Amino acid sequence: MELTGAQSLIKSLEQVGVEVLFGLPGGAILPVYDPLIESSMRHILVRHEQGAGHAAEGYAQVTGRPGVAMVTSGPGATNIVTPLADAFMDSVPLVVISGQVATSAIGTDAFQEVDFTGITQGVTKHNWLVTDPDEIPRIIREAFYVATTGRPGPVVVDFPKDVANAKTDWSWSDEIDLPGYHPPAKPDMAAVRKALELISQAERPVVYVGGGVIKANAAAELAEFINMTDFPLVTTLMARGAFPDADPRHLGMPGMHGSYAAVTAIQKSDLLISFGARFDDRVTGKLSAFAPKAKVIHVDIDPAEIGKVRRPDVPVVADCALAIRAMTDEMKKMSASKKSLFDAKTKKAQLAWREQLAEWKALFPFAYDGKGDASHSGPIKPQQVVEELSAAADEDTILVTGVGQHQMWASQLWSFSKPRSWVSSGGLGTMGFAVPAAMGAKVGQPSKTVWAVDGDGCFQMTAQELITCSQEQIPVKIAILNNAYLGMVRQWQQMFYEERYSEVYLSADLPDYVKWAESMGCVGFRVDDPGEVSSVIEKANSIHDKPVVVDFRTDSMEKVFPMVPAGASNDDILVHPSLRERLAKEA
Repeated sequence: MELTGAQSLIKSLEQVGVEVLFGLPGGAILPVYDPLIESSMRHILVRHEQGAGHAAEGYAQVTGRPGVAMVTSGPGATNIVTPLADAFMDSVPLVVISGQVATSAIGTDAFQEVDFTGITQGVTKHNWLVTDPDEIPRIIREAFYVATTGRPGPVVVDFPKDVANAKTDWSWSDEIDLPGYHPPAKPDMAAVRKALELISQAERPVVYVGGGVIKANAAAELAEFINMTDFPLVTTLMARGAFPDADPRHLGMPGMHGSYAAVTAIQKSDLLISFGARFDDRVTGKLSAFAPKAKVIHVDIDPAEIGKVRRPDVPVVADCALAIRAMTDEMKKMSASKKSLFDAKTKKAQLAWREQLAEWKALFPFAYDGKGDASHSGPIKPQQVVEELSAAADEDTILVTGVGQHQMWASQLWSFSKPRSWVSSGGLGTMGFAVPAAMGAKVGQPSKTVWAVDGDGCFQMTAQELITCSQEQIPVKIAILNNAYLGMVRQWQQMFYEERYSEVYLSADLPDYVKWAESMGCVGFRVDDPGEVSSVIEKANSIHDKPVVVDFRTDSMEKVFPMVPAGASNDDILVHPSLRERLAKEA
């Protein structure tokens, strides 16, 4: 079948099952946009290429399928570097098709030329510069295979204009031949049995659940493991929803702004079982003081993560679902042979440990001034907004956030019960993530309600994608926790820079978010009174045919607690001032 390179690309994308792509045309990619008119794929025209990338990430995170974005060369390509880096840090499967100048012009500083494969080499799993139109089907097969297998991540296919215009005989094969790429899958059973030996001896165990559990679709396997061992667990920022928050064994999120129980349990543990987590600095705090008495079992599909930060006593390189299943299968064999995993002494110690954890959870909940006070007056507390949003949400609601204080409050206070119900930027911490990612999430799961909790600083970076939402009939809902500041930066300046507030004040009056929302085709609300929060949320939830933006005017001086100061030990965790007397007694 004779096609142009552009037609070959479109047909190949259809062949691998792409249903939606987010993009913005320009000169170098223009030949590809022509056959797109006849394609079965839905194209969503964004207002900025960064929006295309984050939307593709949101789509990928809620569906488990790769997100796809298409941009032109030069500035179009460089505008999507941030989403690529974000996806790389958070292991999100993303395929970016970038236009490129003609192969004869590469290296001449042609109009809108950048070395995009060179620029993205450090923030992609792999990238391809297409030079032969006959290779297009093979490269697309490989790109989607690499993006979705092993540890998922972003890839780039750089597509020169002359290749798009050239003629080729298109044919398709499902065969993949990548001799140097062998993602691990099944665990080494000897390692699994060594892990079970440590598990059987643990008196103060903690299961440390990372985003790898979500990526591996291993929530059911995790639940079975917890039910068989009765071990307590924590879920990182990227693993929220991997295990129900309502389960008493769930201690919450660990790390800099994690729950006191989660942070302290890890510190006092004698065994840390890490499933798909990477021991990042926001969780460990001062590394030399992190979980000092704990032995470590580290399960991860990426061998490069094993020993990168903390040397494990038992490494298990495997897909999380397969590794956890192997562990539970071994435990079932023991049970069938009437062998107990734990002896009486260990069971007694574990019972005391669970009682201690329950006490910490009760003594040190998430707290804020005015919590539970129906007569509270003054500025709205941002935590109240999150709690009331969560209370009004059904169990299928998807929550998306930007980055900053609002992200931490959302992770702390929303009640998660299902995987892939939480979409956020973790490792890169990308402000401006929420609005486009919410758009992508709603496209991926159109029957589910999608709420984005955003800050006013984040919202101003990418709000233009609400125009896309209005035009494309993507009815997302945005809750702006508007404190007129870059809130997390202000918090650090208040706590660690002697209240020297350098360049963090935005404005209490600019912009008018209701008018801005309405100008973009959305429904806009403004809430100043704490007593009106619930009723406006109810109104927003009743609107299903348009995007909704709610400007919650929140307390500008509110801080996120708990907090582990940067570079400090997790033992130095700061709780809310109202709880510090309790903490002093614990010490």
